[in-house]
Parts: sequence; structure tokens; C-alpha cells
Amino acid sequence: MIVNDGIRAREVRLIGQDGEQLGIKSRREAMQLAENAGLDLVLVAPKARPAVARIMDYGKYRYEMQKKEREARKKQKTVAVKEIRLSPTIDTNDFNIKLNRVKKFIAKGNKVRISIRFRGRAITHKDIGRDMIEKMADATKEIATVEQRPKMEGRSMFLTIAPRTDKDNK
Repeated sequence: MIVNDGIRAREVRLIGQDGEQLGIKSRREAMQLAENAGLDLVLVAPKARPAVARIMDYGKYRYEMQKKEREARKKQKTVAVKEIRLSPTIDTNDFNIKLNRVKKFIAKGNKVRISIRFRGRAITHKDIGRDMIEKMADATKEIATVEQRPKMEGRSMFLTIAPRTDKDNK
């Protein structure tokens, strides 16, 4: 925001500290009114014709805005994307261990990206890898929804699942 001497507009539509309209004033006159009140002249709408300026305590205003920003940041929830790697030839017990880990991640509210890396000739049997990923998605369908269907990227296949929301349960 442009404050006090930084304002270059010749005329401004002035708003008082209580929000009342003071009319169109010259910049010098508006600065004088702000100084007499012991406050700052702040340009709130520079593109308007004439530009709109307000008499306010700029330091207090900035503090309030920063406070609101901090509060918004506190309430904001970050969702991490965890990754679990499977193999097309994974054994049942290993699969169950990976499944339990996926369930823990989902319970904490994280998204999970399940990937299968095809090595060597395994790339010719993509259907086995797809079945493995589908099996994982089916095993977690009560607590998670598939966000992105299985897709190939190079020698890897990926599936993304996210925790179920109340909308998903209906």
C-alpha cells in the first residue's frame, strides 16, 4: 500500500478515520488533515478516478492484517503425500505390511501414492502390476478413495488414494 508522501495522485477522494466520506481533496489538503489527526494517509484504491485515500493508523492496520494472516495459517491443514513402493512379485505377508502402513498414513489424513517399479523384463507384464495396485485400492476402499487411477510413467505405475471425506461416504 502507498502511504503518506508516496502518494502521487493530485486529487484524492478522502475517507475519514470513522469511515465518513470527506469528499474530493487535493493531496496536500488530505495530508494536512491526516497530520492534524496524528494518523497516516493511505491510498486504498489507486486505480479509481480520483484515487481513494483513507486516514488511518497504518502501523496498527498492518499489525491487524499480519495477525489475521497468522491465524489463517494456523487453521490451514497441510496434506502430505506419502509414497509406498510395491513390486509386481510381492509376497502376501510383505503386501500386508505395506497395506498396514498405507492404512496408518490414511488414518493420519495423508494422501498415499502407491507405485510399482518394473525392472528388466517385468515391464512386459504390466497387467500383474496393475492387479497388485488394484488389490491395494480394494483393500483400502472403506477408508480411502482413489484420487488418480493407475497410470504408467516410464517404467513405473502409480495410483493415488486419499482419505475418505463425509461426501465420499454418501
